[in-house]
Amino acid sequence: MNPTPPTASHQDAAVAIPATVTQPRFRFLRSPAIRRPATVIGLAMLLFFVLVAIFASRLEPFNPNVKSGAIYAPPSSHHLLGTDDAGADMLSLLIAGSRVSLIVGFAAALVAILIGGAVGLLSGFFGGRIDSILMRITDYVLVIPDIPLMIIVAALFGRHLLNIIIIIGAIYWTSTARLVRAQVKSVRERTYVKRVRAVGAGNSRLIGRHILPQVAPLLIANTVLMVAVAIFAETYITFLGLGDPSLISWGKLIENSFRGDATLNGAWWAIVAPGVCVTLVVLACTMVGQSMEDALNPRLRVGHLSVRRFRLRSIPADVE
Repeated sequence: MNPTPPTASHQDAAVAIPATVTQPRFRFLRSPAIRRPATVIGLAMLLFFVLVAIFASRLEPFNPNVKSGAIYAPPSSHHLLGTDDAGADMLSLLIAGSRVSLIVGFAAALVAILIGGAVGLLSGFFGGRIDSILMRITDYVLVIPDIPLMIIVAALFGRHLLNIIIIIGAIYWTSTARLVRAQVKSVRERTYVKRVRAVGAGNSRLIGRHILPQVAPLLIANTVLMVAVAIFAETYITFLGLGDPSLISWGKLIENSFRGDATLNGAWWAIVAPGVCVTLVVLACTMVGQSMEDALNPRLRVGHLSVRRFRLRSIPADVE
């Protein structure tokens, strides 16, 4: 006797199961949150600063390490943003400083994401005693004051650029760990994960093939937000005198302006220009990261839909 041929509903179900597993990885690209004006503006600003950092050596009008004008010369056609306390061109210094600031921002964010992602993944997947131990460590790191810890670590291990990256990444991974842990706990309880476990898949296969791909988009969004935190942290670390003295960064320019009494000399451009650059990059990363988080976080997406439905239902029927 021949077996009953699969019906159309069975075929649709067989096709729908893989789609539900793989679709969330790329669905955020079609989300309305990604196409917001704020997201486009943030991406444009972030891309602008990245390109400036990449081609910094070609864009600098003067050598940032050589005196090219009078001390604290005001902005002019020769020096568009004036000069600093050493007579160096401020525009050239800003272009050169963008490379160090962005390197620290992206590298420290990567360190934080790697540490926080690993802790959150293991804690959320295994649960139990491992979850308790890792979350207690996360709580201890979370309550440690960041600035005193940075001062101590910089004094012990030196003010090298690599040390600054590791310090920032080793301090700001806690929020990532909590976010990933909550998402992993939700994913591991889904039906397709339980079915794969029942078939006999090991923990490494579950994490690598089914858990991590679902968490990766949120990690990407959190990485963009973490870049803003890392750049801001590098700025005030360098401003406190804990940065690498041999490198030019936006924080170093702000520190030099205060050490050189720029405010007393009325050289506002020496302080405002690097401060504006830091603000724009942090704002751009925040706008892009929040938009990606809105597109990837189901709870935020449901919240936006509920608000829209409420507004539509609240419109009177006679209003066209």
